[in-house]
Amino acid sequence: MDRTVTAVGPLRGWIARRAAVLSLLTLDSAAWCGGFLIAAWTRYEFDLDAALAGRVVAVALVCAALHAAIFVLRSRMHGRHAVGSAGELHEVAGSAGLVTLAALVTLVPMSARPVPASTPAVGAAVALVLMGAARAVWRLRRDRHHRPVATAERTLVYGVDAASERLVRALLRDPAGRYLPVGLLDDDPLHRRLRVEGVRVLGGRDQIDEAIRRSRASTVIFSMSGSDAELMRDVRARTLRAGAAFKVLPPVRDLLDRPVTVTDVRDMQITDLLGRAQRVAELAMECNGLAGRRVLVTGAGGSIGSELCRQIARCEPGELMMLDRDESALHALQMSLHGRALLDGPDLILADIRDAQGIARIIADRQPDVVFHAAALKHLTLLQRHPGEAIKSNVWGTLNVLEACGDVTQFVNISTDKAANPISVLGYSKRITERLTAQHAAQLGGAYLSVRFGNVLSSRGSVLTAFRAQIEAGVPITVTHPDVTRYFMTVQEAVQLVLQAATIGRGGEALVLDMGEPVRIADIARRLAAEAAVPAEIVFTGLRPGEKLHEDLFGTDETDSRPLHPLVSHVRVPALDPQEVRGLDPYADPDELVKRLAALCTEVGAPLTAVPLPR
Repeated sequence: MDRTVTAVGPLRGWIARRAAVLSLLTLDSAAWCGGFLIAAWTRYEFDLDAALAGRVVAVALVCAALHAAIFVLRSRMHGRHAVGSAGELHEVAGSAGLVTLAALVTLVPMSARPVPASTPAVGAAVALVLMGAARAVWRLRRDRHHRPVATAERTLVYGVDAASERLVRALLRDPAGRYLPVGLLDDDPLHRRLRVEGVRVLGGRDQIDEAIRRSRASTVIFSMSGSDAELMRDVRARTLRAGAAFKVLPPVRDLLDRPVTVTDVRDMQITDLLGRAQRVAELAMECNGLAGRRVLVTGAGGSIGSELCRQIARCEPGELMMLDRDESALHALQMSLHGRALLDGPDLILADIRDAQGIARIIADRQPDVVFHAAALKHLTLLQRHPGEAIKSNVWGTLNVLEACGDVTQFVNISTDKAANPISVLGYSKRITERLTAQHAAQLGGAYLSVRFGNVLSSRGSVLTAFRAQIEAGVPITVTHPDVTRYFMTVQEAVQLVLQAATIGRGGEALVLDMGEPVRIADIARRLAAEAAVPAEIVFTGLRPGEKLHEDLFGTDETDSRPLHPLVSHVRVPALDPQEVRGLDPYADPDELVKRLAALCTEVGAPLTAVPLPR
């Protein structure tokens, strides 16, 4: 019984496919007959006797059979296209052309032709029109059958571009879809009254209210491709005033490797409104250098480290080793990678970079080819109060990893824009790690380099995360200064830069991504406050020790050189002898310790009494 039931489904599918093919062949045969009859009828000035009509039909059926054979043969050799698609029409036209050529080659040399020589040429053209019309009707009926049900949300799509056109097609072909496109909106006058899949442009942003009222739409989907944040904010405000919901579609570059689906439509995020163009699409994904190689990521459970692991995993490395001292972070990382987290595989390494002997043993045992060093303490204000912790984790921890990587081919140290003209403990410690990395590059002659970028959006402890938490708690949003600005980048951009560094970076350098214009933090706070369900107050608290009003990407003695990629700058970093950082005492007076860290950031470090690193 079960076998019978199991076989019914495939059998019905096979019968349905064969019935569809037979129907198309029947329509094509009718088109050939009709085309030839029309050609002969006009050739004899609408006076066609029964005998000649019979010969015309006979020749037409021979041509139809030849056309079907060629069409089926080409489909089996090259694959078939969807019925009514441009590809299928191209194949039909090609097959019709071959049939016409064969008919003419056969008829022209004959002295007594069964039909006039002009009949195949004219008849094939008419037949091709009829076959195209039949397929258009076929596709129209199919598309109407697959349209969303009447209960779907009536939707307007703002923006006529590649992304929105693909979205409209996808929504109209999803019978279970949530959205039913009923109109398009675009400010370009050339797009007025344009139709995409039968959906008409109803106006621009000034007509949003009227278009929503006339079309009875309840949602507006904004296509982000090629737009700016100011336009999105304006369209969103007009949409909400008209009483409709506002959704966004990601840029088309994010959708190129797969079809657009209804799941691509999402709520607006604050990252959509920051007013800077994301550069991640212009940084090509470099996987060739990682495929088949053994890769180690320290700080793998952090915001950068976890995304780095996800991107590296797609590059098919020989082995991906993920090291962190936070077991919960490793659990979450494994869950995001594999959908399960048994914590029993060799890919997870629970270790602390402060443990020099432990790190040395791990790297000697696992023998990675490439190391991405993302482990660090990063909160500026805390490190300003506890500089000894910055020394133990950021400085000595990095030195522990560097000294254990003597046989590693490539080493990429994750730095920060605060290392350029540093004035904070965080900036000092990361500048020192850049110099230590440069020292090992000079000593070992390998690709040991650093990557420097700004704040990562929505990372743990980022300003956006803090602002959202304050809004949810119903407390004022705290901003240090009305004019403070920062460079922002998405975690995808940060990881792309790191992967680029492993490919184009040269030993002893620091690579800096062109992050566009800095963003005013107060503007982000105001936009988030405007999004809040209840009014949110903004309070300015003043700059804290070690904070800059505006960050730098380059130090005073550094030049912006972009020899290999237009968005990636290369700066030389002076080396620093590791013996100079060994003399730091993390338990010394904090103010004195900060001065010593600052001195080590100059090209000639302050000589210190050697103190052995804790082992």
